[in-house]
Amino acid sequence: MIERPIKSILAIALLATTTLSGCDSLPGRPNPADVPLRPSAITDFSQLYGENCAGCHGADGKSGAAIAMNNPIYLAIIDDASMRRAIAGGVPGTAMPPFAESAGGSLTDRQIDLLIAGIRKNWAGPPRSTAGYPPYSTSIAGDPNRGAQVYAEKCKSCHGPDGKGDRSAGSIVDPSYLSLVSDQYLRTIVIAGRPGLGHPDWKNTQANRISVVVIQPLTPAQISDVVAWMASKRPSSRALSN
Repeated sequence: MIERPIKSILAIALLATTTLSGCDSLPGRPNPADVPLRPSAITDFSQLYGENCAGCHGADGKSGAAIAMNNPIYLAIIDDASMRRAIAGGVPGTAMPPFAESAGGSLTDRQIDLLIAGIRKNWAGPPRSTAGYPPYSTSIAGDPNRGAQVYAEKCKSCHGPDGKGDRSAGSIVDPSYLSLVSDQYLRTIVIAGRPGLGHPDWKNTQANRISVVVIQPLTPAQISDVVAWMASKRPSSRALSN
């Protein structure tokens, strides 16, 4: 009397197990290989860069609104710690947000390391000596009055006598522009230039269709001074140092 119900229960359990084990082959069930990775599990540089950096720095590290990541001079002067600090914590008061999970972003520490390594691997070019290069950052404040003289000698031929732009280059004293960039960004642009936009580096090597004109390079003090002059044009005159 009891044996038959037990056999029935066992048969039902066996049938359920067989049915469940066959669900992986049911129509419409996703292949495990097609299941998207969790954001924190992504380790491919191209995907990390494309989803987090390309919108501002350009799909190939260039031609974006922000500084080009494929600029070898920029990559020569900035160290990993400075790059990590900018990626992880962002730059307050500018369009650069924090990306580290600890700062409210979506990237793990390992993913930030992968981004830095990938940027250098893809765009740094062959190793180069940085002897004679101006330092990426400095704690010595520049003098805006001396900076005005530096601007008049080195920059006005492209940006106009008052910095508001000319036919060959845009304004560098526009309040909206200066409100979106830090002093360090201005310094970086002066040193590394924007090759994609025809902006020379600190050595002031200017190319045209006929020849290449080499002007006396800017000294570290002149770089600090001209940055101080540009920063003094901010509406609030606030210093954004990161």
